[in-house]
Amino acid sequence: MQIAIVGLAGSGKTTVFNTLTRGHAETGGFGSLTLNVGVVKVPDERLDRLAEIFHPRKIVQADVTYVDLPAPPASSEGRVGTEELPAEHLARLRDSDALLHVVRAFDDPSVPHPSGSVDPLGDLEHLDLEFILADLAMVDRRLDRLSASGRHGTTAEREANEKEEVILRQLKVHLEAGRPIRDVALDADASKAIRGFRFLTEKPVLVLLNIGERELGSASARVEAVRARYEHQSAMVDALSARIEMELGELEPGDAAVFMAELGIEQSGLGRIITLSYRLLGLISFLTAGPDEVRAWPIPDGTQAVDAAGAIHTDLARGFIRAETVSYQDLVSLRSMVEARKAGRLRSEGRTYRVRDGDVLEILFSR
Repeated sequence: MQIAIVGLAGSGKTTVFNTLTRGHAETGGFGSLTLNVGVVKVPDERLDRLAEIFHPRKIVQADVTYVDLPAPPASSEGRVGTEELPAEHLARLRDSDALLHVVRAFDDPSVPHPSGSVDPLGDLEHLDLEFILADLAMVDRRLDRLSASGRHGTTAEREANEKEEVILRQLKVHLEAGRPIRDVALDADASKAIRGFRFLTEKPVLVLLNIGERELGSASARVEAVRARYEHQSAMVDALSARIEMELGELEPGDAAVFMAELGIEQSGLGRIITLSYRLLGLISFLTAGPDEVRAWPIPDGTQAVDAAGAIHTDLARGFIRAETVSYQDLVSLRSMVEARKAGRLRSEGRTYRVRDGDVLEILFSR
């Protein structure tokens, strides 16, 4: 589970990276080619509650990897900016499961905007266009190859090439109109056919408005204004003051509470952004609980029980018999699996059961 943090120079994306990861990557590079990687634990109060019941040796949270990538140079005639990024950086970008697009929404004369004025929607559209151009270049190259050699091969290969060409031409129309691929209603077969391209505009995106202290009071209004104009599929919009959150993270809890009260902040936005990132990936967590560990296991929403068992260990999927299942709420209320069984809250589910967020599972399997 990897999310690429992207944004134009001066957006504060590396400060957001430091905020999320509690890292100390150098900021203020304005176009630096440095790549930063950090792993973040997903906040989950359910684990703490289960730990109070089972007293495990350890608690294991789900995690998300964030990659802070440099802004691509602007495209020009015959030249696509993203393709001028170092090969490792472009590979990281394409291999990411989602994008966290940091957009500057703070005004600070000491950090002048590269374009001269703060324009969140303009910056958002600017980087979106770079990604659209990158995907369009890839589509054009593939169509050229299909035109040159796609009519050769076996009957099955020619049919596959023809289907691929139809899909790519559909995508080309949307991209040339300035629309991201995530807005195209592709069926399961078409989505599978283009999976290997790792298109940038197909990835879900969390647009994060990076606001300053003076903008805290208008954060909600700013989010709604951008959300109303950014009507794309698989997209979320939120706001965070990265600098303030980073300062809060460096304070003792008591001092942080005082600082938040002075600024009128009721709750840190950090955990919310991490949780939104997790949701952006289409993930839920099922839980396991016992004396050894209490753990959250990330799986795609809609995963069947046998595949959830495989997330724990392949042997559990191979020898799967059934999943003893109880909801987190029932387990916390009844305080043990034994009591959950007595109350009729512990269910036996088969291979095709679709696991729900917060299900506590015990996998029974044959060795």
